[in-house]
Amino acid sequence: MPEYEFTDVYVPRGVSRKEATRLLTDHAEYGHWELDRLTLLRNGGRRVRLRRRIIRQVRGTW
Repeated sequence: MPEYEFTDVYVPRGVSRKEATRLLTDHAEYGHWELDRLTLLRNGGRRVRLRRRIIRQVRGTW
């Protein structure tokens, strides 16, 4: 089963959907993150949980 690391990004209320999309696209392209969960908060902000797979190298015995 794959292992993941997570990070939370908070997008404030005044940020437009287009700007939020650009921010998350940058995280995805340059940090290899993918969307795990999006939560809309009562104050109008968004809490976004991103994840990326942890790739562990197996040491060979040569």
